[in-house]
Amino acid sequence: MNTHTVPDPVHRGHAHDVDLEDTFDFLNTDDTENGFPVDKLPTLDDALASAQVYRTGHSARVDQTSERARVRGIASTVASPIIVEGSMWGVIAVNAAEELPPDTEERLEKFTELVTTAIANAEGKYELAASRRRIVAASDETRRQIERDLHDGTQQRLVSLGLAVRAAEANLPPERDDLRDELSGVATGLAAAVEDLQEISRGIHPAILTKGGLAPALRALALRSPIPVDLRIVTEERLAEPLEVAAYFVASEALANAAKHSEASRIDVSLERRDGALVLSVRDDGVGGVEPARGSGIVGLDDRVEALGGSLGVDSRPGKGTTITAELPLELE
Repeated sequence: MNTHTVPDPVHRGHAHDVDLEDTFDFLNTDDTENGFPVDKLPTLDDALASAQVYRTGHSARVDQTSERARVRGIASTVASPIIVEGSMWGVIAVNAAEELPPDTEERLEKFTELVTTAIANAEGKYELAASRRRIVAASDETRRQIERDLHDGTQQRLVSLGLAVRAAEANLPPERDDLRDELSGVATGLAAAVEDLQEISRGIHPAILTKGGLAPALRALALRSPIPVDLRIVTEERLAEPLEVAAYFVASEALANAAKHSEASRIDVSLERRDGALVLSVRDDGVGGVEPARGSGIVGLDDRVEALGGSLGVDSRPGKGTTITAELPLELE
């Protein structure tokens, strides 16, 4: 796990009445009136407790005697390091207008242990989320490559064979109706195979999504749906590719599930931007009762959406239809 060492820590803590549970102002305090503007870091002067902490890696106590400290009402400072994964991440300091008690270092070190745990957990979650995003990105790239291979390779060969068969059929003498019928059947079969291959290709990674974006891809899904779809698209602009892919597959899976299981007469699909998020909603008027945990394909989509920092909700009460809503942050980390 990467750690963040703060080589020149700027901090300012306050402990009114020498109470360490009071509020601490952390590393990014911008208090120009008291002499510590963010853009002008102090040097590693041993008069600063944080400087001693940085040099030694241990808690430090400094009795303040400088004019600056007197003006700020600081008589005593204790600072402790925040150590994450063996490296110094930062410093927490507490200031007081009178001498701090002898056990201040111990109490502050216990507090920094809690901070260290919180930071390590936060970084662990960030690394996990980043790892999931990398896996999703690698999977999408593989899907695109397979789609290109199918389109440029297998599909083109099938199309060429179909054209060759049709040409042979056209050149047959009139008396060879028996062979003409056979060739016509082969050509029809090849055309059907091409259509099947295109359907498979769209399921792997739709070319229209790459070329035209999410809005045209959703329109294509709606046209292929056996159940009438009322499509409402508020945003037409291109988005980050992971967002478009995730939203497309949520819509595709929701429409496929509705066609197979919902007994619905109509489906409403909406796409809009709301409060910094892309919101996709697919609602049908069918029988409801969907249980995502029982293998409806929603579980895998939930993982994909969560990997992008989003959320996927399913509302499917029996007899009330099913609504699937995906919210994806427009700004990916």
